[in-house]
Amino acid sequence: MPTTSTFLPTCVSVDLSALAHNLAQFRKGLSPGCDVLAVIKANAYGHGSVHTAKALIRQGVSRVAVVSIEEGITLRQAGINAPIVILGPVFHEQFTELFTHQLTPVISDAAILPALGQAAASLPTPYPIHLKVETGMGRLGLAHAELVDLFSSRKFPRALHLEGLMTHLADADGPATDTTEEQLTRFRKAIEIVRTSGFRVPLIHAANSAGAVRFPDAQFSLVRPGIMLYGYHTLPPSIAAPDLKPVLTLRTTIAQLRTVQAGHKVSYNGTFTAKTPTKIAILPIGYADGLSRHLSNRGSVLIRGQRAPIAGLVCMDMIMVDVTGIAGAAVGDEAVIIGRQGDEQITADDIARWTGTIAYEVLCTIGPRVPRLYHEG
Repeated sequence: MPTTSTFLPTCVSVDLSALAHNLAQFRKGLSPGCDVLAVIKANAYGHGSVHTAKALIRQGVSRVAVVSIEEGITLRQAGINAPIVILGPVFHEQFTELFTHQLTPVISDAAILPALGQAAASLPTPYPIHLKVETGMGRLGLAHAELVDLFSSRKFPRALHLEGLMTHLADADGPATDTTEEQLTRFRKAIEIVRTSGFRVPLIHAANSAGAVRFPDAQFSLVRPGIMLYGYHTLPPSIAAPDLKPVLTLRTTIAQLRTVQAGHKVSYNGTFTAKTPTKIAILPIGYADGLSRHLSNRGSVLIRGQRAPIAGLVCMDMIMVDVTGIAGAAVGDEAVIIGRQGDEQITADDIARWTGTIAYEVLCTIGPRVPRLYHEG
């Protein structure tokens, strides 16, 4: 949603200067000649894919990645002309849309190549694709034997151009390094199979955010940063992370205040009972906006630079917080769910810790009905 001057009681604020900062910090660790394939799937991890893509392209990012053709079409319809890589599976029924919008598919199943090649045969030039190799993630990708069969038998369709070869690291942020090292060994064997078959592949990529920082030899010609662009990482404490700034602030506004007496219950099923006279603030944000019900009676928000604990069950559209100890709390005050207020800060990592998940999920689940506002600094 574009920036607007209309009052918005609940909104996401996206700091594009922090995004640029994170990209610059990430680039400092890249080998010469290694480029960035910025991952903006899942609505740019909740930040808004169109504005995020445009901001990254202004910073010199030459190509972006999403997970589905639908996400790619959204970017094309917004006027984004940079190469768009589709990381997820592609189906026969989507070939026409793929070609029409000039989206670059990642092919993970050799069985689809003949049909894709046949569909591309009418195009004026070979159509670019990336091929994904399964090296240990146990998810999408060609197994070693399938790769050998494809290239040793010369089955790769002439109507397709092998622009990229990739894999995905399963444990780049784990406590040990052996799994990733084994994957990279398998991937190098895959690269050799393709090259000895006479293919020159310009784009080779394996590393996500953690992989690019922790395993410099996994950088190849491209890396695929995602979460680090948005100011977070999952590296173990022993690994120095880039200097990152959270890009997103999620805020809402006190809609009503009420004082409940000792013994009074708050929200569904009465899971919060006031022990003393308690001032409760009602905030217009709930699980339909991406605020997990696991935050019920745990976690807090920031009001007037102080932490206000969540009281009772998170509702679909509202939460209640205890502001008894916050002097002067009033209707219309800002309440920060994710972000900084005064000297206090709540991050997506904090919410992830309170709810037993990861920052990725916290950011990605911020709902589409929450407006995104964009600013520099």
